[in-house]
This record gives sequence, C-alpha cells and structure tokens, in this order.
Amino acid sequence: MENELKNCQETENEQNNETSGDINAQNIKDFGMTDVENPRGNIHCLTIVGQVEGHMLLPSQNKSTKYEHVLPLLVSIEQNEKVDGLLVVLNTIGGDVEAGLAISEMIASMQKPTVSLVLGGGHSIGVPLAVSARHSFIVPSATMTIHPIRMNGTVIGVPQTYEYFNKMQERVVNFVVKNSNIEKDVFTEMMMKTGEIANDVGCIILGEEAVTHGLIDEVGGIHEALECLYGMIEENKAIK
Repeated sequence: MENELKNCQETENEQNNETSGDINAQNIKDFGMTDVENPRGNIHCLTIVGQVEGHMLLPSQNKSTKYEHVLPLLVSIEQNEKVDGLLVVLNTIGGDVEAGLAISEMIASMQKPTVSLVLGGGHSIGVPLAVSARHSFIVPSATMTIHPIRMNGTVIGVPQTYEYFNKMQERVVNFVVKNSNIEKDVFTEMMMKTGEIANDVGCIILGEEAVTHGLIDEVGGIHEALECLYGMIEENKAIK
C-alpha cells in the first residue's frame, strides 16, 4: 500500500513538472518570459525587446513588447509568494513614452528584488526601463541612445504642444535621475548634444560609458546579474 501511494505521488509530481514545463515553454514563445526555480530563490525573467507598444498597434512584422501584457504581469509577480525576484532583460529600440514610463514606474515601485540587464541596446525609453530596477547591469558591447522626446504627425497648437512636450520630457528626466546616479545637468547635456546623431540631437553611449556617467550601476552579463539578484533575495529572506 505504501509503495502504491509513493508511486502515485511520484507520478503526480512528474505530471506537475511536465505541466509547469509546458506552461514555461508557452510563456517563452508567446511573451518572452519564464520562471526559474532554484534552491537560492525563484525568479521571474521578463524580456523587453523590440519596440515598446503603446496605445497604437504596431505593424505585425514589428518585434514589440505590449504594455497591456507587462503591467498585469508585474502585479502578479509582486503578489506571488512563490516568486522571490525579477530579472528584466532589455534589448529595445524604445517606443511609446507613456507606456514605457508606466512599466518603469511599476518596476521601480516593486518591493521584491529587481535587477535589469541591458543586452544589445537600451535606447530612448529603454533608458528609464533600464534604471527602474534596484540594480542595473549592462554588457560592454551594449549601447544606449539618449535624446529628447520626438513626435510624428500634425501639430495644431505649437505653444501648447511645446509646453506638453516640456512636461513629458521633465517626467522622463526626473525619473532617470531619481533612479540612477547620474546628475540632472549631465543627463540633460547628453540629451541635447549635437553632432553625434544624424538629423537629431542626443548621443549614443556604450556600456562602460553608461557606468562612468552613473546611468547604469555595473558592467556585467547574465552571471553577474543573477548573482546580484540571488544576493538580494538572500538578504530579503534573512530580514524575514
């Protein structure tokens, strides 16, 4: 009887593991995210890639991260007792300012340990996304584009539009300065730099430059990012 119960339990565990594996595989395929279970702590890996999609749908051939997927996901991560920390992996060209800023604010307000890693690029609104985590990493070959907010389309009221853009820009600048170690005047100067980007103002910085300016905390890859996150998780468990 005991052997039968043991066999049933083992079969049930195997089925649960298979189901969990299937769900994980589907999440990677559909949303580019996965849960990693480890004796040191369970982490959720969220990837923000391509273009951050806002209120307007992007063409189907565009790689995009949809904010209506990410926002409820962040709520579930914060409330899920089985998740100990969040790893945000970035390779984005930017996108919708309000959508990107909304995701950034949610990550920054989470109580659970959060670490970000910039791979390839963290451009435009990708800058606030990168600094929103408690600790940020960037690989040496990654780049970050810093520039003012742009717009396409018809401008009806020039003074009103200018004032609106100023306020939007201030929101982005204040968020970046608050969540990183860069000085406001340094960030603003980089944002308004001329001669580096064709037909635009701003600048492009590499991984080590981002750390030197205080925009990103450390140069490192996936190993360093995971070790940092597991360290934060251990500190949290010790406090509890």
